[in-house]
Amino acid sequence: MNRIDRISAILIQLQSRRVVKANDIAQRFNISLRTVYRDVKTLEQAGIPIIGEAGVGYSIMDGYRLPPVMFTKEEATAFLTAEKFVEKFTDASTIVNHQSAMYKIRAILRTAEKDLLEDMDGKIAVIGNRYVPQGADNDYIQTILNGIAQKSVLAIEYFAHHNQQNTLREIEPVGIFYMDGYWHLIAYCRLRNDYRDFRIDRIKKLRVTDTVFVSQHPTLKSYIAQTAKEKHLETVVIKVNKSVYGNINQQKYYSGFVSEKDLGEVMEMTFLTISLEGFARWYMMFGDNAEIIKPDSLKQRVNAIAQSLLQKNI
Repeated sequence: MNRIDRISAILIQLQSRRVVKANDIAQRFNISLRTVYRDVKTLEQAGIPIIGEAGVGYSIMDGYRLPPVMFTKEEATAFLTAEKFVEKFTDASTIVNHQSAMYKIRAILRTAEKDLLEDMDGKIAVIGNRYVPQGADNDYIQTILNGIAQKSVLAIEYFAHHNQQNTLREIEPVGIFYMDGYWHLIAYCRLRNDYRDFRIDRIKKLRVTDTVFVSQHPTLKSYIAQTAKEKHLETVVIKVNKSVYGNINQQKYYSGFVSEKDLGEVMEMTFLTISLEGFARWYMMFGDNAEIIKPDSLKQRVNAIAQSLLQKNI
């Protein structure tokens, strides 16, 4: 990326949040802090009203806005791809809000980009599988997100799977995440006086109360990390050749898929698994086109299985 494009991108980043730290800019563009300071200075000299506070970060004075932004073809296609995922993995209210946002995005696209999206629309699909909740009849995701933002206590009627009973609870919502085909809500339950994981499809009724909670709760990220530690989940990192990546793309969710990075010829994939034995046997399906980065115990188990197969088939 040349300097002009980077400075323009920094300006957009500054408008995307109330405060942006210099370190965040440096990490995004892989540049030094000194370069960040110089680029911000260039923006200030161009008349952009940037406020900088040591130890806090940069912000743009209220009221300043960029003219409408033009998207690249790649960015426009990324929006379309995201739309396909939203349609399959969220609830009705989120779909409606996202569609409304997409209309606004399409409205400022150039003619060539609009034509591209129309052409690509039928060439991108997200296929439903067992990880997509089918037939969920509630529509609570946006209401929950609003409750989180406003720190509102939520009153829910929840079907507890372990005892097959409906219970009434008041909860303080912390965050939501998607795992194993279902949306989950992490919240502090006032009935149990502890944090609980509520599957959103099991919430039968939900009401936003007038009560605002003042408690300071852990972040969703820290809660999930602590839960993984308590459940003794093992972190697995592997590299998979792109020649076989497409064959395991759907299967990865069965093995605790968390995230992935495109490293050129290979994909680096991270998993959280409760069973290294099960993961090792799945890995054997494509292991000749992959590499285990960690843990060493997984390497040892895969080698043991391979040796056993070799001895039995000599």
